[in-house]
Amino acid sequence: MGKTAVAVTVTVTVVGVAAVACAVIVNRRMKNGAKWDRTMEILNEFEEKCGTHIGKLKQVAEAMVVEMNAGLASDNASRVKMLISFVDNLPTGDEHGLFYALDLGGTNFRVLRVQLGGKEAGIKRQEFAEVSIPPELMVGKSEELFGYIAAELAKFVAQEGPEFQLSPGRERELGFTFSFPVMQTSIDSGTLIKWTKGFSIDDSVGQDVVEELTKALRKKGVEMHVTALVNDTVGTLAGGRFSNKDVIAAVILGTGTNAAYVESAQAIPKWRGPSPRSGEMVINMEWGNFQSTHLPLTEYDNALDLDSLNRGEQTYEKLISGMYLGEIVRRVLCRMAEEASFFGNNIPPKLLTPFILRTPDMSAMHHDSSPDLRVVGSKIKTILEIPDLSLKKRKVIHKLCVIVATRGARLAAAGIFGILKKAGRDTLANCENQRTVVAIDGGLYEHYTEFRECLEDTLRELVGDRVWEKISIEHANDGSGIGAALLAASHSRYLEDDEK
Repeated sequence: MGKTAVAVTVTVTVVGVAAVACAVIVNRRMKNGAKWDRTMEILNEFEEKCGTHIGKLKQVAEAMVVEMNAGLASDNASRVKMLISFVDNLPTGDEHGLFYALDLGGTNFRVLRVQLGGKEAGIKRQEFAEVSIPPELMVGKSEELFGYIAAELAKFVAQEGPEFQLSPGRERELGFTFSFPVMQTSIDSGTLIKWTKGFSIDDSVGQDVVEELTKALRKKGVEMHVTALVNDTVGTLAGGRFSNKDVIAAVILGTGTNAAYVESAQAIPKWRGPSPRSGEMVINMEWGNFQSTHLPLTEYDNALDLDSLNRGEQTYEKLISGMYLGEIVRRVLCRMAEEASFFGNNIPPKLLTPFILRTPDMSAMHHDSSPDLRVVGSKIKTILEIPDLSLKKRKVIHKLCVIVATRGARLAAAGIFGILKKAGRDTLANCENQRTVVAIDGGLYEHYTEFRECLEDTLRELVGDRVWEKISIEHANDGSGIGAALLAASHSRYLEDDEK
């Protein structure tokens, strides 16, 4: 009797414990289900807010045209500055002779020499060297920075071989690509507005950068005339035009973004100078600062802007350029980690580090076509130190990359469509008897295949199949460096002698 009672009691107890255990498991499953629902809710909301249907893209393009016209009318009327480049004589292919280029746009600079042989030979030969700038010179004095650059250029000139021929009685000429904000006053002069990209050299602000470089070259005993001061986008346009007369615009899609195009002089109300030799002028748009209510901004973009050093500026750039795409993905993952425990009960410390997820990493994950998305898993493990991420979570991360890249690529296409509209190259009537070529350079466009293909597909969708047959997108590799040398040639001070 007693044994039976004990057995019954034990049985009841075991059953009770099992019931409690089942309840805990069910409760956990319910919680996990709720967390996953929240993950998908965040993902779907983000995708919806990033929407770039064709109607919206056309609105973005129209808004871009409005800002372009305002910028051409007045320096202070538009966020898109439409800077006059003073390039009124793009290369034609007839240029010949020896020309140099200096391409300064970040922590490295490139020096080049190019031997031009006219239409028959084109670019006969070229050489270049890439030099890193010591960190201390990025925050020192301008004399030290330009002195270092001049010394490296002097070394490069000293290595000039006999196969490079300078015309007798002439001084070497240099095209200077200077990718920092300047107020340009002529083709060979410009006053520095501010340093960016990690440089902080206050004593050179307000100085003419061509004078600074020329003075440094003379101290190093280098006889060289700076013939053309250009922006990297303008240089890319010049490089494209040299090889293809149908190039009318150039776009940089890399860490940052910008565009330049050829405009009729009559369409530039703020131009007060003499009539351009060709009747046209290259305009440096500075389109990264474009802003419109039609841009599909999300709370993640707004938060990124508030945390940036240039708050309220470069809105368009923050949506489409390589510096920011990976960071937007990181910020969405942070929300998933906080509100849906996407990476477990604790938020990975590495995930809280701004810009730890770079766009090249995002590109690698986006391009992952393996069944188990092993590249996604590997990248997350390496960067965020999170091992063994489940396949369904890898799929979420992959989808995030697709959403961010697609929005950026389609918005970039809308900007290019705006340029085509402004140039009158968006309709079959205007394109039927002429081709239109846009030269594009930059690591984002070159290496992020899905981004590039999406951009081109979207542009085709915007212009229509028949107009698309008259349009080409060309990759202009190293366009800014070669372009600077070519602009030195097309604006050479010896042009009149050559013509005679």
